[in-house]
Amino acid sequence: MSGNGTSRSGGAGSADSSAPRRNSNSKRPKYSRFTQQELPACKPILTPKWVISAFTVISIIFIPIGVAALLASRDVVEIIDQYETDCIPVVSRGNQDAEIEFIKSNASKTCHRKLTVTKHMKKPIYVYYQLDKFYQNHRRYVKSRNDAQLKSNDSWDDTSGCDPEATANGSPIVPCGLIAWSLFNDTYDFSVNNKQLNVNTHGISWKSDRDHKFGSDVFPKNFQKGTLIGGGSLDANKSLSEQENLIVWMRTAALPTFRKLYGKIEQDLYENMTVQVTLENNYNTYSFSGKKKLVLSTSGWLGGKNDFLGIAYLTVGGLCFFLAIVFTVVYLVKPRRLGDPSYLSWNRNPGGRLGT
Repeated sequence: MSGNGTSRSGGAGSADSSAPRRNSNSKRPKYSRFTQQELPACKPILTPKWVISAFTVISIIFIPIGVAALLASRDVVEIIDQYETDCIPVVSRGNQDAEIEFIKSNASKTCHRKLTVTKHMKKPIYVYYQLDKFYQNHRRYVKSRNDAQLKSNDSWDDTSGCDPEATANGSPIVPCGLIAWSLFNDTYDFSVNNKQLNVNTHGISWKSDRDHKFGSDVFPKNFQKGTLIGGGSLDANKSLSEQENLIVWMRTAALPTFRKLYGKIEQDLYENMTVQVTLENNYNTYSFSGKKKLVLSTSGWLGGKNDFLGIAYLTVGGLCFFLAIVFTVVYLVKPRRLGDPSYLSWNRNPGGRLGT
C-alpha cells in the first residue's frame, strides 16, 4: 500500500509539476495565445526596393493633390479692407486713449469705404468680418454663458455661470454672459453705381445650432441695459433662433485671429467694379489694440482661400520624391548585400542558427 501510495503521490506531484501553477492571488492572466503574444503577426521586411517604391507612390499621389488644392485656392477671389484706423477722426489716430474715448462717445461712427473688384467674383459672395487679437478661447470668456437659458424659455431666469453679465437692474439678462455681451455690432451696407446690394443674412449659422441650441421661444430681455454695455443690440421681437448674427458670434473661435460670416451677396461682381461700403464703426477693438477687417470672398470646391493644404501636400510629396531619388542613387552606387530573411524567424527549430 505504501508503494501504491507513493506511486499515486509521485504521479500527482509529476502532474502538478507539468501544469503551470497559478496562485489565486496572482494577477497573471489566464493562459491564451493572445496574452502570451503567440498569435501570428506580419512583420514586413523593409528592403531598399520596398522603401523606394513606397516613397515614390506617396509622391505620385500627394503632388497632384497638392497642385489641385493650390490651384483651387488661387481661384478664390478675396477683397480685404482693414478699416479700424481710417474710420476714426485723424486727431484720435495713434492715441489709444483718444481712440477709446471716440468709440465710446455718441459721435457719428459712419464711415465710407471703396473696394475695387480685381477679378470676376461669382455668386454667392461671402461677407466676413475679421478680428485680430480677440481671445474668444479664454477660459473665463468661453464659460460665461448658460446653455439652458439659450435653449428654453422655461430657464429664462437661470443666469448661473454668466457673471459678470448676469443681471441688469436686478433682473435676469437674456441672453446672459460675456460672449453675448460682447456681440459684434459693426454694420455694413453695399452699393454699386448707387444701386443697393442686398446682403442675405439667413442661413449663415449652423442648422444644428438654430434647431438645438437656441430656442424658438426664447426672446431677449434686458439685453445691453445697465452699467456693463458691451457690443450690439438684439431685436426683442425675434427669438434667439432667428437672430443668426448672435448664433454665429456665440460659436467661439479657437484662435485670436478669426473670421465670422456676416452675410452673402447673391449676385456677381465683375472686374474693375467699385463697391461703395457704408459701415458703422461701433465695435471697440481699440482698448486691446485689435484690428478689424471687412472681407469679401468667393469659395471653391475646397472652401475659402487657404494655401496651407496645397503647400502641405506638395511639401510631403516633394520630400518623399527627394528621398526616393536619394535612396535609389545610394542603392545603385553603393549597394549592400542583403541577408537571408528566413533567419529572422523567432520560432525556428533549435537546430537553426538562431536556436543555437
